[in-house]
Amino acid sequence: MAKFLDYNPEQAYLLPPSVKDVLGPDHLCFLIRRMVMKLNLEVFRSEYGEEGGPAYAPEMLVSVWLYAYALGMTSSRRLEQRIREDLAFRYLAARATPDHWTLNDFRRRQARGLNDVFTQVVELARKAKLGKLGHVAIDSTRIAANASRNRIDTEQALRNARARIRRDIRRWQRQCDAEDPNEGAGNAVGREAIARLEQQLAQIPERLQRLRKSGLKKLSRSDPDSRFLRERGGFTLGYTATLAVSEDHLIVAQQVTQDSNDNEALLPMVDRVEQQCGEKPQRASADSGFFSLENLQALEERKIDGYVPDSNLARWLNRGGRLRQRASHRAHRRMRRKLRDPAGRRIYQRRKALVEPVIGVLKQQRGMRRFARRGLSQVAVELALAATAYNLTRIWRTS
Repeated sequence: MAKFLDYNPEQAYLLPPSVKDVLGPDHLCFLIRRMVMKLNLEVFRSEYGEEGGPAYAPEMLVSVWLYAYALGMTSSRRLEQRIREDLAFRYLAARATPDHWTLNDFRRRQARGLNDVFTQVVELARKAKLGKLGHVAIDSTRIAANASRNRIDTEQALRNARARIRRDIRRWQRQCDAEDPNEGAGNAVGREAIARLEQQLAQIPERLQRLRKSGLKKLSRSDPDSRFLRERGGFTLGYTATLAVSEDHLIVAQQVTQDSNDNEALLPMVDRVEQQCGEKPQRASADSGFFSLENLQALEERKIDGYVPDSNLARWLNRGGRLRQRASHRAHRRMRRKLRDPAGRRIYQRRKALVEPVIGVLKQQRGMRRFARRGLSQVAVELALAATAYNLTRIWRTS
């Protein structure tokens, strides 16, 4: 007769089991706990006053959000559920059960503090001999906004909407003016409809002014900070996320912008690397989208060994053939000679192996193809959380 282990889910424990015995001492949640204990979280505490009841500890909220982003979870409602059901989350929350309002409000209000956490984690990683700056690769990617492409304001669409609303108001007014003693309830509905339409009409000038002030032809109503950005598959309504990755695959700098072109982001990213790490990179590489003569000259002036091809040279590096345009500027000619040399070409090709896998992990494995929040400042917090969580997993895997 077959033998089976005892199965009794209702069996009570005489002593509660240790979390480390269940998850194992090398689980990611324990590293996150140790790292958060080393962080200076005074910037979070300064945001709270003395009035009211006691608030949840910033250490707990930071820990659960970092672990959530490490698992690709960005929803506060889902996080609330996992804190109640998942053992690792319950450990980090210390058996507290914050609701999704509290979790979401913390992420929304603590933008400055969460960006500072990214900086402190980079510093801790550098002390652990990670984040080597011998070669820093820079690249950008488009991340969709939490906005509908169908809720777009254009000047012509707003003018058409204004004319349509005025016609509807006149139609309702004619119906209400028609005297019929049996239509009292209908007149009340008509007055409510007119009030609703007049409210919509009053919003048109404000929306027109916002559109003209932005200088854009199209503006999202759901997320006015988002932009239509070109990518390989067409246009995406979203933001540009730019990452700088060290030679050992640590994110040493990150930013979110509304820019459609990357060439203005190269030098600010180099400055961010120096600001986060306390020293400038020895070598920096980026694709042709970051190319400009000003960028090449600035890298040379800063004594940074740059590898940034122009679009013609990038086509030659990827497909071969012949270069169609000649370089006239000295810095441009030096860059072409460097990248046409076999050694320089190998260094530049290393860029893909450094930064593109990191972007792939964030977007494919951790769901950062679409932001959950709206507004430039809020999506910047999301990228900072995702980058910090990624760096923690790098520290965890190398420790």
